[in-house]
Amino acid sequence: MTLSPAHSGLWFQEFHTPWDLYGHGVTHVLAHCQTPFQEAYIVETGAYGKGLILDGHWQSTVGDEFLYHEPLVHTPCVLHGSPRRVLILGGGEGATLREVLRWRTVETVVMVDIDGAVVDLCQTHLAEMHQHSWDDRRVQLVIADAQDYLAELRRTQQTWDVIISDLTDPVVDGPVAPLFTQEHFQQIAQALNPGGFYMMQGGSLNPPELAMHTQIVKTVATAFAAVQTCFCYAPTYGVALGLILASQSPWNACPNPATIDALLATQTTGNLRMFDGISLLGILNVPKHIRGKG
Repeated sequence: MTLSPAHSGLWFQEFHTPWDLYGHGVTHVLAHCQTPFQEAYIVETGAYGKGLILDGHWQSTVGDEFLYHEPLVHTPCVLHGSPRRVLILGGGEGATLREVLRWRTVETVVMVDIDGAVVDLCQTHLAEMHQHSWDDRRVQLVIADAQDYLAELRRTQQTWDVIISDLTDPVVDGPVAPLFTQEHFQQIAQALNPGGFYMMQGGSLNPPELAMHTQIVKTVATAFAAVQTCFCYAPTYGVALGLILASQSPWNACPNPATIDALLATQTTGNLRMFDGISLLGILNVPKHIRGKG
């Protein structure tokens, strides 16, 4: 992490390529810890409010996290129609959990995160994001390795309607690297109910970085019959992100917006800020150069 003095405080600078740098002005460092898995900062930014940084990479900020978490959660949930059981891998800020709990149909949601120290940090400092979602009676928080948890699911034959991976980008020797492998995606596929959906954060769609996203899509496709890139843009990251949607059954990439809005009105508690039927069309229909890759 690079924090350097500036007129208005500090700057956090993140490299996307060796030649591309993106920065946010930081007014306060609110918390810091080095866990057995990663280095975590919670900071106050000048433009986007509080934010979480892990191993030098932005995870989310209060000011625009809805632009990431709403499409991540509601795209697979809408396409499923009435998810009852949802599994979240990662998601330490609790914002993914918050969005899942908007669904009236959800009876059980389990959030599995490997790093309890980061979850504790977010529970203490990022109430604006999690909104105390862990207090909901439908929620079970499990501090564990996702691989181990999925292996246990296979033993007990528990299955899910929607599985969401809200993880950091894959980094060699990083804590989430094993969660971007063919073996992992096969475990995910086995843990889904018929008609179930998987959604994951699949990295940058910036042209110089697109190759990594393309490779992840190809790896997911070894475990699922239907896979596609979905579009997400939140300014905090400095690049568009490619969410990866997968299922064993195809879906309609051009659903009727009015039908989607009616479903959201009846099946969720509402108050969505960016996601609706028209937004879903944009999420599912990415530009030509990305469709050709993923």
